[in-house]
Amino acid sequence: MTDVRMRKYLERLGFEGELTPTAENLRILHRAHVERIPYETLDFQLGRAPGIDPGKSADRLANSSRGGYCFHLNGAFAWLLAALGYQVRTHRVGVQKVDEPVPPGINGNHMALTVVVPSAPDGAGGSLLVDVGLGFAFHEPLPLRPGLVGQGPFGYELGPSPFEAGAWRLDHRPLRGFAGADISLAPARPADFAEEHARLSTAPDSDFVRLARVQRRDADGTDLLLGCVLTRITAAGDERTELDTAADWFDTLRSTFGIHPDAFGADGRDRLWRTVRAGHEEWRRSVPEAVALTP
Repeated sequence: MTDVRMRKYLERLGFEGELTPTAENLRILHRAHVERIPYETLDFQLGRAPGIDPGKSADRLANSSRGGYCFHLNGAFAWLLAALGYQVRTHRVGVQKVDEPVPPGINGNHMALTVVVPSAPDGAGGSLLVDVGLGFAFHEPLPLRPGLVGQGPFGYELGPSPFEAGAWRLDHRPLRGFAGADISLAPARPADFAEEHARLSTAPDSDFVRLARVQRRDADGTDLLLGCVLTRITAAGDERTELDTAADWFDTLRSTFGIHPDAFGADGRDRLWRTVRAGHEEWRRSVPEAVALTP
């Protein structure tokens, strides 16, 4: 079962190289993951929240066109990397959004990974921060050392956390999507994220429940579907399109994010569109248009 699951997972990533746990292969796998497997919370719109067991998350990604959010994507990727022979650990993180008054510190509302790989002639290797489960996060792993790294239109600055002893601080520069994150280096287990997963995936006031979000990262930027607004974000600026019909919305799911509408079934598609559209309209009524269209 494990071999079949790993093979299908790698097929979805388009990976055909040698399965050697090197820094270069990790970069290839990371890029492929954020480009091919979307960050998405559509199940929460349907009132169902898949569990965060890493093996079951890996099954889901290997055998469907669906994605997930941080606990699903990073949990599954950790499973895959461990199966490939990487030294990988999961960690509790506290992410602060630009427009949300969440205090700095580690509250477990996000999961990240660290991977240790042998050093390479180009200086790659050592401890790397890996995250395929944050829409505005990296296209490639970050070296776990102080400094600013630019990737496409986004910059990521790492250093010791001033808020948590022994932790790291990641600041997003310029601010887009999230302001920063505090990352514990202590290993974590899936059970350490269960309470936050339940809150984020089911609470009526959770952003993930109130408004559908689908996102895909690439080398040049990111595509973000927030409610019924599709935004392409690059260094050249933002291009926005509002999707007014179910046909346009589901076509965008398929063409931009690789999610097949058939994955929801006929009844599920109808219910999903009604919920997404209602959440979108409520969102647009509750905030000024300029804010509503700014991810």
